[in-house]
Amino acid sequence: MLLLNMDFKLRLFCHVLYPQESFFQDIDTLQKHGINMADLKKLKSVGICTVKGIQMTTRRALCNIKGLSEAKVDKIKEAAGKMQTHNPVAAGHLTKGFLTAFEYSAKRKQLFRVTTGSLEFDKLLGGGMESMAITEAFGEFRTGKTQLSHTLCVTAQLPGEDGYTGGKVIFIDTENTFRPDRLKDIADRFNVDHDAVLDNVLYARAYTSEHQMELLDFVAAKFHEEGGIFKLLIIDSIMALFRVDFSGRGELAERQQKLAQMLSRLQKISEEYNIAVFVTNQMTADPGAGMSFQADPKKPIGGHILAHASTTRISLRKDLPLLIDSLFSMVSCSPDMPENEATFAITPGGITDAKE
Repeated sequence: MLLLNMDFKLRLFCHVLYPQESFFQDIDTLQKHGINMADLKKLKSVGICTVKGIQMTTRRALCNIKGLSEAKVDKIKEAAGKMQTHNPVAAGHLTKGFLTAFEYSAKRKQLFRVTTGSLEFDKLLGGGMESMAITEAFGEFRTGKTQLSHTLCVTAQLPGEDGYTGGKVIFIDTENTFRPDRLKDIADRFNVDHDAVLDNVLYARAYTSEHQMELLDFVAAKFHEEGGIFKLLIIDSIMALFRVDFSGRGELAERQQKLAQMLSRLQKISEEYNIAVFVTNQMTADPGAGMSFQADPKKPIGGHILAHASTTRISLRKDLPLLIDSLFSMVSCSPDMPENEATFAITPGGITDAKE
């Protein structure tokens, strides 16, 4: 879709002035139930900014927050439970947060999809990258993972189908692969202003797996601060720093535990703020593949922890060695889409349909 630069700036300006109706209950509303502001600030300091965020956090984790006793945590949990019960949108007509399938179906109408820039790729995903979900793309070096990430930085800002208005993006870079100039080339394809596109991408460089986790606290706070403005969170790549910080089988259990905590945090953030989460992942050689009839000895790293946490998994690979820009993709796991194949290309304007 082509947009005039002035129209694009005007749409973004209006979107900031008149954001969408809040998708979440602010944690400050708990003051009505006797929770003091000092305790609420302690929760916000670790990225818990909504009533749903409290429900998504265990009592044990809340007790680990400096200054919160077990008695205070019990009181906060009780207050959050009352807020959810009094909110039919959040809790449903049934008790304890249960909804009928009809009510949940109506709630899922708030979801949106971010286009990849390729109609064939979008068709593979049921329309694009889905919000309130984690989409993982894995593949070998130079199969288009980072190029897809850069394309999404621009397409997420463009209005789309079903009333999608576009919005801002947060990009967490673990491999030093983010290039702002690449976004300018992709912006040219869609005829949108370079400065407007760059201003709407919030970038952070993560240096350790711990730092990567800490950045998610800032991300949650930012999504709360600018409710409805951000639409996409990208992590390129999710496992790179874990491979560095944890080595050998002796540290594998600890690595997987930390990874599970991060993925749980990502899933909660995506649901809490109605955000699309896109992560890239690396490949590794399977040392045991030679003992079997496995066709491809390479597999995505992260094991079953990452496989189960990802709502949709996309396998990327080069189609033919002679066709450098032509790539092959396959959805290997998706709850509502069958396994299928699609071919796309990488161009100066980002991800697009492959030419016949």
